[in-house]
Amino acid sequence: MFQQTLKKAVTIAGVGLHSGVIVTLTISPADANSGITFIRTDRQGAAAIIPARWDTVVDTRLCTVIGNEHGTTVGTIEHLMSALAGCGIDNATVSLDGIEVPIMDGSAAPFVAAIEHAGIAVQKAPRRIIRILKPVAIGDGIKSASFTPDDATTYSFEIDFDSAAISRQSRAVEMDADSFKDEISRARTFGFLHEVEGLRKMGLARGGSLDNAVVISGDTVMNAEGLRFSDEFVRHKILDAVGDLYLAGAPIIGHFHGVRSGHALNNQLLRALFADRSAWRYETTMALPSVHRHLEQLAVA
Repeated sequence: MFQQTLKKAVTIAGVGLHSGVIVTLTISPADANSGITFIRTDRQGAAAIIPARWDTVVDTRLCTVIGNEHGTTVGTIEHLMSALAGCGIDNATVSLDGIEVPIMDGSAAPFVAAIEHAGIAVQKAPRRIIRILKPVAIGDGIKSASFTPDDATTYSFEIDFDSAAISRQSRAVEMDADSFKDEISRARTFGFLHEVEGLRKMGLARGGSLDNAVVISGDTVMNAEGLRFSDEFVRHKILDAVGDLYLAGAPIIGHFHGVRSGHALNNQLLRALFADRSAWRYETTMALPSVHRHLEQLAVA
């Protein structure tokens, strides 16, 4: 019903997946209606501040990067954004001393644990949501992403890789804090061993290792501990989508369906959605019928 933030600040540190540099990050409480804001502590004034929004995304190569007019960027935000969305955090300030969010174990679980350690505070402002009113879709016939109306926040995803370690996988989930934590948050990012050298020549994946990604060689998972789920790969794609779509600035009531979608297509879908004002509307939770029924029941009691 109401907006939420953290009860106290929490600090974590880890290596950046692409930079390979150790980054210290602090998630702090923020005022109601302020949203999620990133602050680079190695910059000063307005140059340090980047709102976490769909229209501040400046790069989507293998991760989601946001930036501001001063050229300041923060990369690999999707797993943290996913954790904030999954835990129902509407308002927070994320301060960090580097160019990307630490990768931790390659999933959103360490961020969920940090948020739970800090505690969640309910704020005196109704939560604003985005309701999908009609279908919005983008794609090229091979990859696609779409929104359709739904009474809940639901995600479905399909992937298909040549490697037998992944092959064809699909999954659907109705998203709430429990389903996110139990079914999605622990799914790790993944990549192929034969691509690592090329990525590093591009200045990417310098911090990648078996400690923070599922690595596939041919048809084999190289991680000694194996997979956390038999379909960990498609679960992680849902995790990424949850984080990318939280850049809408509010929870989305509707169904997201992705087919081989990635960060670029996820952001393009948000841009297509907001370009069509008839496809969505803002609502506050105080206006939702279920909330009114709950209040009426309390009055009767």
